[in-house]
Amino acid sequence: MNNKAFFISDGTGITAESLGHSLLSRFSKTHLDQITLPYINTEERAHQAAKRINDAAIETGEKPIALISIVSSEHREIIKQANGLILDMFEAFLAPMEELFGCTADDRTGSAFAMTHTNYHQRILAVNFALDNDDGGKTKNYDNADVIVIGLSRSGKTPTCLYLGMQFGISAANFPITEEDLDDSSLPKVLQPHRQKLFGLLIDPKRLASIREERYANSRYASMQQCEFETRQYKAVLERYKIPHLDSTHLSIEELSTRIMDGVGIERHLSS
Repeated sequence: MNNKAFFISDGTGITAESLGHSLLSRFSKTHLDQITLPYINTEERAHQAAKRINDAAIETGEKPIALISIVSSEHREIIKQANGLILDMFEAFLAPMEELFGCTADDRTGSAFAMTHTNYHQRILAVNFALDNDDGGKTKNYDNADVIVIGLSRSGKTPTCLYLGMQFGISAANFPITEEDLDDSSLPKVLQPHRQKLFGLLIDPKRLASIREERYANSRYASMQQCEFETRQYKAVLERYKIPHLDSTHLSIEELSTRIMDGVGIERHLSS
């Protein structure tokens, strides 16, 4: 029976999840069911979270892991009484920081993700830009793009651009490189004035064929021969024009996005 890992927070749980996933990824031979418990911001909810941990310990016969990101010391203490390995992010990091700064940390629940009006507005603008300029739509807007992600059909361009907008406020457009574009190994004319903004996504032809097969089964578009041809020709275009690029086959959207920003030399547009 699989053990469990809980990510417990008084806010969205994103911070606890991110750190928890990073830590657990170092133990590839161990499988744990991962459960996020957000908005544990009352005494009642803290007791409920502690009960979930205790129930899991009884069910699996092993101590669950619980990574907690909760401001209230009272609520943290309730959860620490549970029968699990309780890892307290605030206790681990804030105490030495308070000693260094000579003052106590602010007691504000969810303050890590407080969003200013400016940040919110920038996110909305950037996400709308990504949607409006998806798959080669409205290329006249490319002067206003921070980056233009190019790649073969089904290589992950759209979700990457949306993540860049939502997470970093980056105005990201994407343009599909089609078979017609690959005939003479030339960059499409509409992209040539914007070469400094281009970033290419590569993908393994086997993975590409698998993704396309789910959408258009038994088609020429999804055939291994077609995917190998397009990948080979597209890579030649990237190398010919010295366009920075990444293989997206085994990279998460999060990693792709930060590497794209680094490769093109753009910084996040959201203030901390």
